[in-house]
Amino acid sequence: MRQWRQRRRISQLDLAIEADVSARHLSFIETGRSTPSRAMVLKLGSVLNVPAREQNRLLLAAGHAPVYAERSLDDPEMSAVRTGIDRVLAAYEPFPCLAVDHLWNIVAANAGIAVLLQGVAPELLNPPNALRISLHPDGLAPRIRNLGQWRHHVIGRLRREVAGSASTELHDLLTEIEAYPGGDVESSDLGGVAVPLEIDGPDGEVLTFLSTVTTFGTALDLTAAELSIEAFLPADDATAQAIRESATR
Repeated sequence: MRQWRQRRRISQLDLAIEADVSARHLSFIETGRSTPSRAMVLKLGSVLNVPAREQNRLLLAAGHAPVYAERSLDDPEMSAVRTGIDRVLAAYEPFPCLAVDHLWNIVAANAGIAVLLQGVAPELLNPPNALRISLHPDGLAPRIRNLGQWRHHVIGRLRREVAGSASTELHDLLTEIEAYPGGDVESSDLGGVAVPLEIDGPDGEVLTFLSTVTTFGTALDLTAAELSIEAFLPADDATAQAIRESATR
């Protein structure tokens, strides 16, 4: 618990006040002199904004059962989640939309993603990882016109995720991605409102997208809680028309 408090840069006193617990009791919890109840672990985890996966680990360390289950998307109990994902993916067609897990592995995608996968090396698709596909020199990167800006945006997002979690897998992914060529350029596009993805289209045109992210806000399953659905919407009429025409071929 102390590591998470220090990671969030919150003093012991401030955490005690926020969690409505005595500073002495919190000190005993952090030093192992007192074993927190299940409710206390969850309360402190909530105040510290500890990810669900890490809250499970804190519960186990305190001798309690995890509160968040982890099921495969193929599990019958996840049918409602899977149906929801499929509906969102279908709703965005013909524009690219994909669902990724907490390590950015693609777990589902619609037909529109084909425009982003053209020319991507087969080895990057088994298994497909959205960040590797995006920034690897054998992936989408050679087609990205604003690679420096897009790379800066993607790596910045990944750094924030690493800082907000204790995931060694995410840290390793960040180290790998940072080693890819391309350089970083801070974006000034759209007045700093959003960073577009500009790629060379199959017919020589420039396709410009803006990305949006959807998550399951009330999920009690790790798989669902850590899923993100990312859609790439056309940023201009020319891109929208080109994608629609391509989908009818």
